[in-house]
Amino acid sequence: MRACRQILGAATAALLLFAAPLPAAAAPTATPPVTVPALTDWTPEGAGYTYGTGTRLVAATPAEREVAAVLADDLRDAGHGTVPVVDGAPRAGDVVVDVDPARTALGAEGYELRSGDTLTVTGATGTGAFYGTRTILQLLAQGDRLPGGRTVDIPRYPERGVGVCACYIHVSLPWLENLVREMSYHKLNQLLLELKVKSDAHPEANTWGYYSKDEIRRLVALGERYHVEIIPEINSPGHMDPWIENRPDLQLTDSGGVKQPSRLDVTQQAAFTYYTSLIDEYAEVFPARSWHMGADEYMLGSDFAKYPQILAYARQKYGANATPQDAFVDFVNRVQAYAAGKGKRLRIWNDGLTGANTVPVTAGTTVEHWLNVAVKPSQLLAQGYPLMNAAYALYLIRGGFHSDTAGLYAQSWDPRSFEGEKVASSSGIVGAKISLWPDNGRGETENEVAVGLWPALRHVSQATWGDPHPDATYAQFTARGTAVGHAPGRRDLTRVPVPNGRYTLGAAGRSYGTYDISRTTDGYVTLRASDGCLDVRGGKLTLNTPLQPGVVLTRAACDAGSTVQRWELQPVPGGFLLVNAITRMTISATSDGRLAQYPPDQQPPTVWQLS
Repeated sequence: MRACRQILGAATAALLLFAAPLPAAAAPTATPPVTVPALTDWTPEGAGYTYGTGTRLVAATPAEREVAAVLADDLRDAGHGTVPVVDGAPRAGDVVVDVDPARTALGAEGYELRSGDTLTVTGATGTGAFYGTRTILQLLAQGDRLPGGRTVDIPRYPERGVGVCACYIHVSLPWLENLVREMSYHKLNQLLLELKVKSDAHPEANTWGYYSKDEIRRLVALGERYHVEIIPEINSPGHMDPWIENRPDLQLTDSGGVKQPSRLDVTQQAAFTYYTSLIDEYAEVFPARSWHMGADEYMLGSDFAKYPQILAYARQKYGANATPQDAFVDFVNRVQAYAAGKGKRLRIWNDGLTGANTVPVTAGTTVEHWLNVAVKPSQLLAQGYPLMNAAYALYLIRGGFHSDTAGLYAQSWDPRSFEGEKVASSSGIVGAKISLWPDNGRGETENEVAVGLWPALRHVSQATWGDPHPDATYAQFTARGTAVGHAPGRRDLTRVPVPNGRYTLGAAGRSYGTYDISRTTDGYVTLRASDGCLDVRGGKLTLNTPLQPGVVLTRAACDAGSTVQRWELQPVPGGFLLVNAITRMTISATSDGRLAQYPPDQQPPTVWQLS
């Protein structure tokens, strides 16, 4: 019936096309057009703008052409056709990109948009003009006729971000690329990534799940194209186990001689040298102007009293009144000085700043505040530290706490609302970010994380760019997200390339069993045999996840709630790769006919045929 209605609808539309004139462009309206973040300044004027088959992108200078080239690609990806980029005088229906450094009132990221015979976006910088083109894309996602009017749109905070911990659990590159596009579409500009780049200098640290340097270069290039700065983090001196689990010589040792594989020994020069060598290696692929060293939870589940060498180090360096905390701050400050020497600003989490130190953290270090501790945000601001709001209330934890976006919206949450304190002024606050953590690595798949992420992403976009409460209800605000949709070029990672059915899994002329393949609700598949579902378990668990390469797959009782029984079929020439939805390792056939998981660079992935 749907096909019949579509055919009849198309025929009717064709008749109407010849029977009635096209409607005029949208009339001016006092209500701002729908965008995310919402426009706070809108002046209706003129008869409006119509996008059509004759539309061109007019751009004269190199900066303007750079913005226009990205917009042209995005218009094509969004289904608006191929639009040429031209120089010269604009004509009716054109989109004009204007970069005018004299428009200093627009700042580094603001823009003016005028909708009339032409659609003109003006920024004092290429970045400002670029953000204006994001508004254009959102408006065109709702139709080709735009109301006549003018807006000046300037962000309230310079840092508008998302943080992702891909530090233990590997997050697929296509998922991160989707995130960059979505951030840019909603005018977020900072992606903080805690992850492991496969090291040439320290191969002993290359435990899964790392990223190749080429993968990071590809992601950073996308970020640069879409004005999203990607800032790397290697957490230290705590949470260092991804890097030093095979380096007991660098691990902090307690008074009983027990090694702490997650804690770097800050009293050792070798530990500092090791960490800064990682900074140097990351600089090969991350051109970011900042370095995030984490510096959180160093004594989580323990205390300095168990490590007398730390107090001894602090007193030797800072005198008899020094505290163990001074040794911790000393390490932070030494990293800060090293990063500054490389042209990078340092960022740290706030919970290590307990007030027990006599040595202050170096001025200018950005503090990301996530936890309510003794030293309050107002104190940090009074001391002159740039402060980012990374509140626990903005967290999304796999299989755990999820930000109450609706509740935050109802409270008109904005970046002045920290954990434990709301400050009166935004002065000194650089912005806010939401944070994604894999505390229970198998708690949710990437696609499930995305479902909770997009509303939270749009909320933090709104709260950091403009009025935190543009609509009377949260339902009205979420309707904005529905109206503007997703970013052009975003890949649908929930598409399954084969229909449900029974298939024989084969490779190199050999059969590996018959399975009923069924799509899961989150866009993966399960493989069910007569004696259970294909499953990965065993080996060393990291964050409740079987991340050890070489683990042989089993068939276990089918469990719809088991995320490690979900698989991604990646089309490749000659068949498919089989990738576990949680471990993100590919499945290879062993010489004795078993199936085992490996990182794709450690074992050539088997290309599977489904027949």
